[in-house]
Amino acid sequence: MIRELKTFIAVAREGTFAAAGQKIGLTQAAVSAQMQRLETELGFVLFDRTGRSARLNAMGQETLAQATELIGLYGQLGSHHAASRAAEVLHIGAIASAQRLLLAEALAAFHRQAPGCRTRVLPGVSMELLNRVDAGDIDMAVIIRPPFALQSDLRWTTLAHEPFRLLVPRRVEGDDWAALLSRHPFVRYDRSSFGGRQVDRFLRAAHVAVQDICELDELDAIVALVAKGVGMALVPQTATHRRWPASVRAIDLGRHTFYRDIGLVNRGSRPLTGPAGLLQKQICAAYEFRDTAAGTSAEGKRRKGRPGPGTRT
Repeated sequence: MIRELKTFIAVAREGTFAAAGQKIGLTQAAVSAQMQRLETELGFVLFDRTGRSARLNAMGQETLAQATELIGLYGQLGSHHAASRAAEVLHIGAIASAQRLLLAEALAAFHRQAPGCRTRVLPGVSMELLNRVDAGDIDMAVIIRPPFALQSDLRWTTLAHEPFRLLVPRRVEGDDWAALLSRHPFVRYDRSSFGGRQVDRFLRAAHVAVQDICELDELDAIVALVAKGVGMALVPQTATHRRWPASVRAIDLGRHTFYRDIGLVNRGSRPLTGPAGLLQKQICAAYEFRDTAAGTSAEGKRRKGRPGPGTRT
């Protein structure tokens, strides 16, 4: 299968069977036959075939990462460092807003303390990452707290308690959030995400009918659309948005404020140990430092009902 995996990687890089064959010295027919054998062996299709192109599907993308790592390890056979390197890989899932700043800080601190370890960060939405942790595909994930109880064998550690704000273009006057939402176009936080579901529940509970103009999951893109005057949006005030762009203003929802909890989820009833435990500690420390820098006291967190690290759900 090593030969087929090498050919698979070439197809993924070149985009067509013919181009891959030219690159590695095989005919197009030979490349096609190898890919059929590989798909048969794996039990699933790797490509969306359109004309002469061979575009990786979702399973193909995941298999490509695994195949690349496997071929790398195969090339290290005979090296006395290979076994130790293979055993020290941590897989971390993370939503986009977590990857942007705080996870990078945690990873930098982790690698300074554990230079022999390797990490791989996998992006995704919260539901997808939660399922991957539950299935054992990844070691841990930074996600939005789901609106349902976690399975008993999953451990939740709260990292942040982020308030939602109404973000409006600066030129728009007024502070009555309900009136503003009713009168202006609305850029909606994707309802397939946990955070987007919170927004949807808030609007329904407040009996506010909005004029949807766009729906997306990327928070930076939502903020950018508001800044360009496309509409207004309900978004969480994350670590990267302690200061909003000059062209927008954030309206506090007062007693109607709702929150998005960000946390770390992993399998097991006990705290993580070894390299995984060290990485968990660094992720928690990065968020704690953010809160301290923002002037959020531990007592303030307790008043908000925020559980401390290690809290189970």
